[in-house]
Amino acid sequence: MSGTPRATRSTQRVGRLKALATSPRTLRLGMNLWPPFLCAGIRIERMDEDLRHVRVRLRHTPLTSNYVGTLFGGSLFAMTDPFWMIMVLRGLGPGYVVWDQAAEITFVAPGRGAASASFTLEEQVLEELRTATADGAPARRWFATDVVADDGTVLARVRKQLYVRRT
Repeated sequence: MSGTPRATRSTQRVGRLKALATSPRTLRLGMNLWPPFLCAGIRIERMDEDLRHVRVRLRHTPLTSNYVGTLFGGSLFAMTDPFWMIMVLRGLGPGYVVWDQAAEITFVAPGRGAASASFTLEEQVLEELRTATADGAPARRWFATDVVADDGTVLARVRKQLYVRRT
């Protein structure tokens, strides 16, 4: 048997604790207490009820700084990591599998203060994914997010590619 994971036609699996987060409010609270976010100084400031808009903030502290005193690049990436997958999965509803497939980050400027990132998922994007996967074929789509300083300076550009298919 190969070590390569096989795609199955089962429904999207979610961890037991995460499955308890049925409302965006509970999801936001749980993610804010989730050790990788809590310990990294990452906080979800806003999560709309329909999960179409999320805003995340990263504090600049000694624990979130790198060797030269600017924001740690891993934290800049971590603050953007789960949101597109969660938003698309919840937006499409039952009957779809959504996975993160690829990611890239480009550092643009040093982060010397707090940073934030906003995610907005348009209905048009969900419709495009529904259409692209209607025949059972998978679709792949890139989503982009800028991480910005409080003064509006872009610190990093993050792109995530999602794999989407009907179950």
